[in-house]
Amino acid sequence: MRRALYCTAAVILTGSLFVSAPADATSRPKPVDTSKLTRAVTVNGQLKTLRQLQVIANRNDGNRASGLPGHEASVAYIASELKKSGYKVTKQTFTFPFSRDLEAATLTQLAPEKQTIETVAMDYSGTGDVSGAVTPINLVIPPGEAGTTPSGCAASDFPDPGPEPAIALIQRGSCDFGVKAVNAEDAGYDAAIIFNEGQEGRQELLTGTLGGPVGIPVVGTSYDDGVALAAAPSTARVTARTEVDLNRKTTNLIADLPRKTQHPDQVVVVGAHLDSVAEGPGVNDNGSGSANILEIAKQYVKTGLAKKAQRPVRFAFWAAEEKGLLGAYHYVESLSDAQRDKIYANLNFDMIGSPNYARYVYDGDGSSDGNAGPAGSAEIENVFTSYLTEKKLASAPTSFDGRSDYGPFIEVGIPAGGLFSGAEGIKSAEEATLFGGTAGVAYDSCYHQACDDITNLSTRAIDELGDAAAHSVGTLALSKTGLYGDAKRKAASSKKLGAAKRDALGHAPTR
Repeated sequence: MRRALYCTAAVILTGSLFVSAPADATSRPKPVDTSKLTRAVTVNGQLKTLRQLQVIANRNDGNRASGLPGHEASVAYIASELKKSGYKVTKQTFTFPFSRDLEAATLTQLAPEKQTIETVAMDYSGTGDVSGAVTPINLVIPPGEAGTTPSGCAASDFPDPGPEPAIALIQRGSCDFGVKAVNAEDAGYDAAIIFNEGQEGRQELLTGTLGGPVGIPVVGTSYDDGVALAAAPSTARVTARTEVDLNRKTTNLIADLPRKTQHPDQVVVVGAHLDSVAEGPGVNDNGSGSANILEIAKQYVKTGLAKKAQRPVRFAFWAAEEKGLLGAYHYVESLSDAQRDKIYANLNFDMIGSPNYARYVYDGDGSSDGNAGPAGSAEIENVFTSYLTEKKLASAPTSFDGRSDYGPFIEVGIPAGGLFSGAEGIKSAEEATLFGGTAGVAYDSCYHQACDDITNLSTRAIDELGDAAAHSVGTLALSKTGLYGDAKRKAASSKKLGAAKRDALGHAPTR
């Protein structure tokens, strides 16, 4: 389960920001000159794609979400560009549980005084218009440790609502939002309000997912607004109008070069999710990652470096990431053990253009929090940190918390790594000193909103992180010694997806 609304990113150790440093030389692949590729992968090249993705969103109700026309148009555009560069393109179609708001949800306190409260419908909320008494459900105010509040996690938390319409007021805490919502519905409540838990980082407007369809309207709100609703007997009105389709189709796009390499059984999968949320065009999230890997794919061929490849590079544009990493899960689940064993590494690029950006590198060796990736992930981390250090660009580790499409790969033992420039979290003063930008402001204040458009980008971030991404692809593809100093790695193909599979959807939390 995703552990927090905020991305687990820079880690504070003994009062100072922990900054990534290169590992010792023994864990490094033999140096590869990637300058030809990094020079060819330009900001202008990436912006060309990003402008086209904005045009596609403009023509398709303002979004590029999986299951809607904007995503299919995005797939068609990327596929066309890849084919021009000589790639063999495969479209991998699958079905998934689709949900979106048809109208903005509303929350109005009716008594003891009338006021409008900021809210948003939880993903997979039911449709309804409910006015009734608000019943607090086993709240803990002030809260204890983050993620410990039991509100709504047990059926016994819910008193009988009686014959009149009733609204359950539930606090974020120790179990999934979906569990809380289903318990409220089963207890006879007509709607539910889930408010944030109250600790630092858990106070703002709560957005999230129920993980699956619920029959009653369920909305989120902030900690302060939830506390105010609980402070005195109150009545409220909740409205939500949603669309849910459990069998909506969407498409992963997979691109390979029909070319021989020295190690055909060592495939480097380079991925980024192509879908946006339904609320906006998703130019940073994740047009930025998609534009970057498309430009790398094109320039990898144009520069002639693909002819020198030691191992195959597969470029993947995942669908339905925002609904639970579903495209990446579908791809990994579709592989046989033999096919899975051939994946040498996964590189993931999700949001590399945040306006108030940081330079985060996935923490392959677990040095920041002890949560290391599979064997080989430390070497991948070192590829990024060594490059950034060489360019005199500070970086910091971000945890393997499962919030992006590397998750299905590391679950089956495939080493992974990548870059991230920050989402809804707030930049600290230490980070502002380290990376520049503004302390006390979100890395991306338009995260999952309509304003995540072509104006919501840092060209410096795209330049710096885009080059680091290109360097990593070039290094893994061209290195004669490989990441591990030997010819082959053994994938943990005996590990199966399922038991640990997250039902956290996209970047939205489930608890």
